[in-house]
Amino acid sequence: MQEDKNLSEIKVGDLKIIENKELSIWEALIPIVALIGMLAFNVYAYGDDALSGSNQFILLMGAAVAAIVGFLNKVPYKLMLEEVGENVKSTSSAIIILLMVGALAGTWLISGIIPSMIYYGLQILNPTVFLAASLVICCIVSIATGSSWTTSATVGIALMGIGNALGVPAGMTAGAVLSGAYFGDKMSPLSDTTNLAPAVAGGELFEHIKYMTYTTVPTIIITLIVFVIIGFNIDATGSVNTEKMLAGIKASFNVTPWLFIVPAIVILLIIRKTSPLIALIIGALLGGIFATIFQSAIIWDQGLRYDVTKVSSEFKDYVSWDNVSNNNYQSPGVYTLISKEEGVTMSKPIVFNLLSSKTSVTDKFSETTTIFKDGKEIGTINLNALPTNFLQSAYFSVMNALTVETSIQTEDERLNGLFEAKGMGGMLGTIWLIICAMTFGGVMDAIGALAKISSSILNMFDSIFGLFASTVFSCITLNATASDQYLAIVVPGKMYAKAFKDKGLAPENLSRTLEDSGTVTSTLVPWNTGGAYQSSVLGVGVADYFVYAIFNWLSPIMTLFFAAFKIKIKKLVAK
Repeated sequence: MQEDKNLSEIKVGDLKIIENKELSIWEALIPIVALIGMLAFNVYAYGDDALSGSNQFILLMGAAVAAIVGFLNKVPYKLMLEEVGENVKSTSSAIIILLMVGALAGTWLISGIIPSMIYYGLQILNPTVFLAASLVICCIVSIATGSSWTTSATVGIALMGIGNALGVPAGMTAGAVLSGAYFGDKMSPLSDTTNLAPAVAGGELFEHIKYMTYTTVPTIIITLIVFVIIGFNIDATGSVNTEKMLAGIKASFNVTPWLFIVPAIVILLIIRKTSPLIALIIGALLGGIFATIFQSAIIWDQGLRYDVTKVSSEFKDYVSWDNVSNNNYQSPGVYTLISKEEGVTMSKPIVFNLLSSKTSVTDKFSETTTIFKDGKEIGTINLNALPTNFLQSAYFSVMNALTVETSIQTEDERLNGLFEAKGMGGMLGTIWLIICAMTFGGVMDAIGALAKISSSILNMFDSIFGLFASTVFSCITLNATASDQYLAIVVPGKMYAKAFKDKGLAPENLSRTLEDSGTVTSTLVPWNTGGAYQSSVLGVGVADYFVYAIFNWLSPIMTLFFAAFKIKIKKLVAK
């Protein structure tokens, strides 16, 4: 960095902010304008499929535009790569957590944990109170865990299932879940952002939490009132007849309160300050163990495989199985022994119809046939298909639930789409998006664009309200450009700390504003790590839940309202 005299660094813990003296605000905005234009056209062209890959490439194109701006301002290519590497590295924990959430969702499905939550939830909740109850439940869990991500990955997934069964629109349910989840993410002393904001602003943790209650409590109360009103006016179909749904769940799963031991353990681990990653891994593995204990029928249906005799070398030039893979175990299906060349015949055709349910399977399939070539006997072949035992089937069932898509059919067609999980594989699209977004953010940081945009916004305002407004605007802008809520807190926090002090304002004003606008709005940006994660976990697009994530978009408005009317604006106390 020393050799690049136009560049300077500000370090905050493991994060750093790069300033570029030669970069103008107009140059810093070029990649933003280009990205917005390309994304707008791409979303118009691809619609809902834009996040399937094309938006990811657009983010890389935005990074390329930023790199060109950097080259023109004497920013070394090596520095850009280093910043991209640091940015992607900073998301490594989030990426692994995403994979574990996918794994947890799979094992919690086959173990009956999520179906049991839905089963009991359908009996307790109804569409009128469901959204308000979901908000309160997620508030409690997120305060206890300090994590919006853990909240949505556990009770959030279950509440999405209950909402779908009740006929509540998925966007509404996701909005209630996220509003509650981010309430705790802001207010819990266990939350990383709750600790980061006062550290950056120069304040004290519990004074920061106390000061946040002034804006956060009114916001969550308004959010609750809105969801109560929506509940009384919602036109849901699920309240008419849930008996068939309950019967369908009961017929497909062993429903028991004992299954709730697993989510209780996960939440307890988080409360005890265990790493969320470790808690999720334990939760996923416990889900697999409980599936083996409580859901034997599902284990057989999902994991039953067959050891099919391979054609020996003396016959392989004459006959073969039509669709047997090279794996040691084959999935249920129809397997036919076929001739490989003209003139080859068999004394008896062999067709194994390998069933998918253990209740219909005999101990093994066994057939014998004689192979002929042009009427001449080649030899007799004995073929078998041995079904896996319970432990072998449990291994396949649990491993598939952890890694790939799993679906469980019920007697009620309305539930079939509900009992599906994508495993770790289902999270790869979101991980792809995060990596591309962090590439764009890394280049923008390396060329000094993020610091330039923040400082320019700060210079636009002279009043106290203007200072609050510029902080809010900077946080939201950085969530959209840097694609990371931590940078949306750190960059404005360091840039504006002196300005708040010069105005005679206590650091709690800044730390509260950082949380009100940086922490909670990350989930409203599709390519931000927060938005990508939550939309993937809850299975709802950001555009679908945006308007219903009331707490998230109302929080920055509330902080501006307090600033405009000078409500609870704490002054520095002379020492």
